[in-house]
Amino acid sequence: MKKIVYATFLFTIMLNATPLFGQNYPPMSEAQRIEMLKPPKSRPVRMVLDTDTYNEIDDQFAVVYALISPELDVQAVYAAPFKNNRSNGPGDGMEKSYEEILRILSRLDKSPDGFALKGSTHYLTDTKKPERSPAAMDLVEKARKSSPKDPLYVVAVGAITNVGNAILIDPSIINNIVVVWLGGNGHHWPHQREFNFRQDLNASRVIFDSGVPFVQLPCTPIVTHFTTTVPEMERYVGGRGAIGDYLLEIFKDYRKDHFAWSKVLWDMTAVAWVINDRWLPSNLVHSPIVTDNYTLSVDQSRHFIRVVYFVQRDPIFRDFFTKLDKRAKQ
Repeated sequence: MKKIVYATFLFTIMLNATPLFGQNYPPMSEAQRIEMLKPPKSRPVRMVLDTDTYNEIDDQFAVVYALISPELDVQAVYAAPFKNNRSNGPGDGMEKSYEEILRILSRLDKSPDGFALKGSTHYLTDTKKPERSPAAMDLVEKARKSSPKDPLYVVAVGAITNVGNAILIDPSIINNIVVVWLGGNGHHWPHQREFNFRQDLNASRVIFDSGVPFVQLPCTPIVTHFTTTVPEMERYVGGRGAIGDYLLEIFKDYRKDHFAWSKVLWDMTAVAWVINDRWLPSNLVHSPIVTDNYTLSVDQSRHFIRVVYFVQRDPIFRDFFTKLDKRAKQ
């Protein structure tokens, strides 16, 4: 009887998992993948930033942090789709994110020409028909010019749609990129209905299944600790030029009642990992199988990914505040 129950349990997991075995992802040796998953050492790190910038307020901080950090060579910023109370749907969310990117760049005196690009107008529904958005095509082009020894870092802090589409357009690019994604929850958390992950289950599955070198920053219960407050923002962000004042404004406007309130600035942590991985220690684990029930199934025969297990809040904020202040004084 126990054998029958156990067999039924395994069958249910397999039925709900449906990994993309039909996709023709190029093979990669585990040795190469592990080598590419080592934190970047050469500086500046070539990267692109994929962001649903208008979703809330943390993306704006991440964009600014990336652009004022000399350790990074940000080559493009992509607008990602999203849907919540700030948008009418994924396409509208992407357009609003693009407009927000332009507002940030204007306050940083940086031209958006050839740098800020629109992404997907809808989530991934058909893996055989990926959307060829300007962002996805730019990522494919930049990835093709990279190599396993000099990969392009793709830092994503929204629904992973643009990146998933790019991989489906040209699967060979997985050999030339490292994806750093703030998305999903801890692997032992009961579910994966985190905002970035659940918006596009199919694209999320592409990232876990394709074998692309992948660094995951789980939201709950890891990045949830990366919080700050209005007094801290007023002390170290306000008065630091047009961009500092803008960041303080949107932070304070996010909630009317600031009493005993702190806010998680999730997306800054993905940028921070590329700057200094010691602030966000991680482990190599086998890539789980993404199920249709928004859970993860364990399969220790799968390829490795890197997963962050802790966030040191203070040095990240110290680094950001120091750079913002230095820029304001230039």
